[in-house]
Amino acid sequence: MILSMTGYASHELTTPNGALTIELRSVNHRYLELQLKLDDHLRVFENNIRELIQAKLGRGKVDCRVYLKQENSTTQFAAINHQAIQQIADSVKAASQYFSAVQAIDVLEVLRMPGVTETPKVDHEALEAIIKTTLSAVLDHLISARQREGDKLKAMILERLTEINSLVVTVKPMLPLLIQAYQDKLTAKLKEAMLADDERVRQEIVLYAQRIDVDEELSRLDAHLREVSHILTKGGAVGKKLDFLMQEMNREANTLGAKSVAIETTQISMKLKVLIEQMREQIQNIE
Repeated sequence: MILSMTGYASHELTTPNGALTIELRSVNHRYLELQLKLDDHLRVFENNIRELIQAKLGRGKVDCRVYLKQENSTTQFAAINHQAIQQIADSVKAASQYFSAVQAIDVLEVLRMPGVTETPKVDHEALEAIIKTTLSAVLDHLISARQREGDKLKAMILERLTEINSLVVTVKPMLPLLIQAYQDKLTAKLKEAMLADDERVRQEIVLYAQRIDVDEELSRLDAHLREVSHILTKGGAVGKKLDFLMQEMNREANTLGAKSVAIETTQISMKLKVLIEQMREQIQNIE
């Protein structure tokens, strides 16, 4: 399975504490970088959220948003403890018997007294379980989205591999003829310049033939092609391996161009470099 690092998934769930929403967005990155945006009263769950994401994702810049929206505004207010207020009223009434004038009661001051209001308690264990379950499901959806994108990247890379292999197959039988033609031309020029010193010409031709021989580069390029195909078939976290192979393949294509003795091999070298660069750009998105 090949995974892209690009994906999006979200889910909204109604809980006893309100509507819980979890969103995950990811893009390519050299390693796993998490950016968490949580409601203040949900920050107590930050470590659990971070650990769950790290357990399921290997690479990518991941933006995770978790927020809890209460159903209506009334649930935001604390509940009144009627028993406490009754006790305060009874105490004020009893105390007023000893004073000729009693100042009017400030209700807001009463509400600020300890025990008069009760903030509804949140069941943190239940909310934590809900967040974990929901986040796990959203992560699964994100991984599925990344897999679908990864399948597209894999198909594109395999298509480019086929094109590169076709170019290698094309250039191999051409090289002996192109090199021979170039050697014949070079021999004629050397003989003319060196007054037909056949032995010296032969030595120069042998040395030059060694410098322009690209059989080793083509063999390595062929081996790299097979390795890329093997890695794609095996799957897993392969982005860094494939990126390294693209560097090696580009090196062989550059050498082929540098040793070129004919316009045909120069053109093939350029085509190889274009195809390799196209693959490299897409491999940057693979986990």
